[in-house]
Amino acid sequence: MQKHELYMSLCLQLARLGAGHVAPNPMVGAVLVYEDRIIGEGYHQQYGKAHAEVNCINSVRDEDKGLIENSVMYVSLEPCAHFGKTPPCADLIIKHKIKTVVVGGRDPFEQVDGKGIEKLENARIEVIKGVLENDCKSLNQRFFTFHTKKRPHIILKWAQSKNHRIANADFSRVLISNGYSNRLVHKWRSEEAAIMVGTNTALQDDPALNTRNWTGPSPTRLVVDMNLRLPSTLKVFDGNQKTIIFNGVKNEELQNVTYYKIEKEPSFVQSLLNACYKLNIQSILIEGGNKLAESFINENAWDEARVIENTQLIIDNGLRAPLLSNHQLVSSDAISTDVISYYKNLHNKL
Repeated sequence: MQKHELYMSLCLQLARLGAGHVAPNPMVGAVLVYEDRIIGEGYHQQYGKAHAEVNCINSVRDEDKGLIENSVMYVSLEPCAHFGKTPPCADLIIKHKIKTVVVGGRDPFEQVDGKGIEKLENARIEVIKGVLENDCKSLNQRFFTFHTKKRPHIILKWAQSKNHRIANADFSRVLISNGYSNRLVHKWRSEEAAIMVGTNTALQDDPALNTRNWTGPSPTRLVVDMNLRLPSTLKVFDGNQKTIIFNGVKNEELQNVTYYKIEKEPSFVQSLLNACYKLNIQSILIEGGNKLAESFINENAWDEARVIENTQLIIDNGLRAPLLSNHQLVSSDAISTDVISYYKNLHNKL
């Protein structure tokens, strides 16, 4: 591994420590190196707090501060150039007269998007770009999808039997995945901004859509109920977490429940995506049934899919599982009787 890649990989390791704490900001790590000796390191720890570059410079010991201007700063994402909740990191780098900055990826956020690099170069700082760029993008794929495609990052998830069925023919509930897989699903929920189900899933399963089997925050609940058929006795109306009901009837704000009107034509899925973008929802785990999942698949509006298959269960005459298209298997894991397959959409690259 080349030197720049070695230090950038360390930046990525540091950045991951911010997972679950910095959204909707990206995870970012930074390392300051003087003659192959690391004198500072830091990462973005909390949304609204100091960025990685600030924490990196602040971590330098007093006896090493004189080395800063002759050091190389490695940062996994382009330094910001605007005043937001914190001052511009590009200005901080210029202030400390750091002569070389190695950047993993360009920040797609419109208030940055090359402006940080431009500011550094205008200050006659050498900027080396694109080191482990794909890894840097992958780490923040939700952030990149949101800002480049102007929509949330979409993850499809369902559980199916060995013969690719997701429920009984009469929609009655059947337990497909095992307890270990169910706990993993709750971990997945804690990692996303929102979770979405359709009308039938809400009616038949009455899901709470929370993270009761894992630590971390419960996501915003998104429920598609175009004709407002759902009774208020369902768990999604319990008020325990923020819930948005996408419908074709009304806009209304209630306590922790928002009714958001969308148009069904010409594209119901695009209306959903546009609404979620306006609501600043960066990622959605879709746990709906066949109809909702295939609506996204048919419009190529998905990025990842996670399919849990019970290898010992057969459901006769059941509802078939969604059918992916334009997909590639990335990896698979076995958890007792279940096999979890992870797919990516080949047509939705960052």
